[in-house]
Amino acid sequence: MNREKRKRENPSADGDRGQWASKAEYILVVAGNVVGLGNVWRFPYLCYKNGGGAFLVPYCLLAVVCGIPLFLLETAMGQYTQEGFITCWGKLCPLAQGIGYGYFMMKLYDFSYVLVQVWAIFYLVFSFRSQLPWANCDNHWNTANCVALEFSNSSNVTGNLHNTTSSATEFWERRVLGMSGGIEELGSVRWELALCLLVSWVFCYFSIWKGVRSSGKVAYFTATFPYLMLFILLIRGLTLPGAWDGIYYYLYPDVKKLANLEVWLEAGSQIFFSYSLTMGTLNVLGSYCNYNNNCYKDCFWLCLLNSVTSFVSGFVVFSVLGFMAQKQGVSVDKVAESGPGLAFIAYPQATAMMPLPQLWTVCFFLMLILLTVDTHFVTVESVITSVSDLFPKLFHARGRHEVFVLVICLSFFLLHLTLVTEGGIYVFQLIDYYGCTRACQDFMAVAECLAIAWIFGADRFNDAIKDMTGQRPFIFFKLCWKYIVPLLSLISFILYMVDYEQLKVNDSYTYPDWAYSLGWAMTLSSVVMVPLWAAGLMCVTPGSFTQRLSVLCRPAEHPTHQTEGGKLSEDEVTVELRSSAAKT
Repeated sequence: MNREKRKRENPSADGDRGQWASKAEYILVVAGNVVGLGNVWRFPYLCYKNGGGAFLVPYCLLAVVCGIPLFLLETAMGQYTQEGFITCWGKLCPLAQGIGYGYFMMKLYDFSYVLVQVWAIFYLVFSFRSQLPWANCDNHWNTANCVALEFSNSSNVTGNLHNTTSSATEFWERRVLGMSGGIEELGSVRWELALCLLVSWVFCYFSIWKGVRSSGKVAYFTATFPYLMLFILLIRGLTLPGAWDGIYYYLYPDVKKLANLEVWLEAGSQIFFSYSLTMGTLNVLGSYCNYNNNCYKDCFWLCLLNSVTSFVSGFVVFSVLGFMAQKQGVSVDKVAESGPGLAFIAYPQATAMMPLPQLWTVCFFLMLILLTVDTHFVTVESVITSVSDLFPKLFHARGRHEVFVLVICLSFFLLHLTLVTEGGIYVFQLIDYYGCTRACQDFMAVAECLAIAWIFGADRFNDAIKDMTGQRPFIFFKLCWKYIVPLLSLISFILYMVDYEQLKVNDSYTYPDWAYSLGWAMTLSSVVMVPLWAAGLMCVTPGSFTQRLSVLCRPAEHPTHQTEGGKLSEDEVTVELRSSAAKT
């Protein structure tokens, strides 16, 4: 399919749907989306936990055989079809459109990560106080077991740490979250967090209310400023006493860990999470590119940027943890944490021990906010784009997009008020654990590769990339799409199901049975979309089983094969007419 014909078949690509104003906007938005929390609070801890420098071996290997090929596959899908992650399948493999609806469900759960932005805004506000409230125990929320930071390294305290709680932990659990006893006790809405939630959704609305015309402009700041903050924190961290002890823990290679299968699974999971794979986001962002954009070259640079950022973030995190460990007179492994524990307990605790603590705390939380802002508004925009492409006459009309974005933002603001209640952290942990699991991403990777590499055809897809970019991908990509990625993803999926463990909070709180049932319902809500949608299409499409399968495995806009005389054969006419009748 040549470029001129492709444009005639997709008038919306250059019309109401819009395109990136420049290549720079596309690069910045994608970079802002893929460089996020996983780089700062997940990769450094995984590297330390799973063999230090040795962890880079499975990480880099899986980035090459899974990360980059899938990144190119999804970006090229969007650019080739110029459609969102649901309707794009109609032009590739209609039978696999359930993958798009599975992405849709996963994205709805992804919206809950706005809560991290809410917490960061809350901490940022308190960072401007003359005395950081998580540095002492003189506050109304502190308990008798609280230990202030300035006393946490004294010998009589460190000997009885199991009976005490740090002031930073109490600030997090009792002041910020106001944690209740469990998910059964949601309690009241915490109005300060609700106000931060409102700010987050308002910012999201004005970032995407004009589609890519507004989000592309916002990314000039939100995608670049975190790197300035990261550089400042890196220089500060490396000059702290004890910093190199932390970096030693971060990178010291333990080659024996490579024999542990869990290390390889953690590396693969990090690649999928950090690169935003099998989530539909890359499809949507690529769909706004010009048809002849060189997505083949872009994928290499964007994946490299992501991985280098993860590696550098480890120096930022562990240099500060090494400093904190030295101040407290303990080893680094006693203070190393991942996820919210790192961002909202360990790191604020460390910055409070530095000279000018307010400055470093503000830098850190500004970086955290901007990392989450990009990911959040791109996630919301990908859902809005995909739904709009599903109903173009309804949502592509002038003025309708802004109203639709407002309805989505307002609806989810009200829905997410449950996350800022006293029991909201339990709801968030449940969504985080079950809503978009490794199993979901592995299943989608297998389905995606089967649909593109086997049904649509890896050779045909390579031809499409060559038509768009002028470069045909190496045969290595074809091998990855057809064999390596689906095989590794299937193994990971099976191992996840075999080794499944129920979610616990703080290794102590166990959810009620109904909550676990709700969690599995969230997991299955995305996975079952693929077979259910395929079965539904097979039922409603007229014709014999073979004819239905032929129609649904053929791209909706695939040129019909002609006979030597230039006319369709009788069987082909029948199939094509039935296909058209099914669509109407």
